[in-house]
Amino acid sequence: MQLRLLGRLDYEPTYRAMQEFTATRGEDTPDELWLCEHPPVFTQGLAGKAEHVLSPGDIPVVATNRGGQVTYHGPGQVVAYPLIDLRRRGYFVKEYVYRLEEAVVRTLAEFGVTGHRVAGAPGIYVRLADPFSHQALQGPREPGHEFDGLGKIAALGVKVSRHCTYHGLALNVAMDLEPFSRIHPCGYAGLETTDLSTIGVSTPWNEAARVLGQKLGALLAA
Repeated sequence: MQLRLLGRLDYEPTYRAMQEFTATRGEDTPDELWLCEHPPVFTQGLAGKAEHVLSPGDIPVVATNRGGQVTYHGPGQVVAYPLIDLRRRGYFVKEYVYRLEEAVVRTLAEFGVTGHRVAGAPGIYVRLADPFSHQALQGPREPGHEFDGLGKIAALGVKVSRHCTYHGLALNVAMDLEPFSRIHPCGYAGLETTDLSTIGVSTPWNEAARVLGQKLGALLAA
């Protein structure tokens, strides 16, 4: 898998480039992993509901063909776009999503943070009061209380075309989190979002991107 560390890129040209790469790739095209960050932008999933976008203000809202609802991308967030052939790798979409989440969990562990999954809500969450606790979440949680005490630190939204993936995941490192208050993140009203900086982990963007890229490369190539 070829790793491309791309730095800061506008969202829409990157989206078009992913589509073009996927549409034109052949059976022997090497898989790639793009790591980047974007200027402020809200992106809406294919089945996204307008009511989840509350007051975007001067931040553009871009409709996409990925799964999921609305999310925010901005400086200080590592965005990972795996462009891989699932058929060639030998696993299905559910396993692919699990591996994306596991890469984030392992990345957080490198910084001493414990990441958690919430059933039915793709992405990775941390305990806001004690993100370094290794205690497992107690579940299942009551409806309406799935996110009590949790903050979302990584969001997922993928697209699969002809067995090939694009879009991906976003890990919050050191962001201005205010724009998340302008939406219902991932379609959940009141869902708190957080980043490594807010929970007490200070790390450069490049280091977070390096670790995430390493974990993704290992898990997706397996």
